[in-house]
Amino acid sequence: MTCSDTDQRKCPLHTITLEMILIRMVDHYGWEKPGILVAINCSNNDPTIKSSLKFLRRSSWARKKLENLYLGTRFS
Repeated sequence: MTCSDTDQRKCPLHTITLEMILIRMVDHYGWEKPGILVAINCSNNDPTIKSSLKFLRRSSWARKKLENLYLGTRFS
């Protein structure tokens, strides 16, 4: 999810980094579910935060899917 400069404070991901999202999702679901739902191949084969971040930074479609999954997840 990208936010324009004028509505940054209204953006639900305003202060959250991609790394923070990925770590929280892996802590909550493990590697398998985000890898399946977002089709992050590196999450299915020898997953690491570093390799997943590299992929997500290069693939805007995957980053958007992960951000949407993050926004739709209820963390307890």
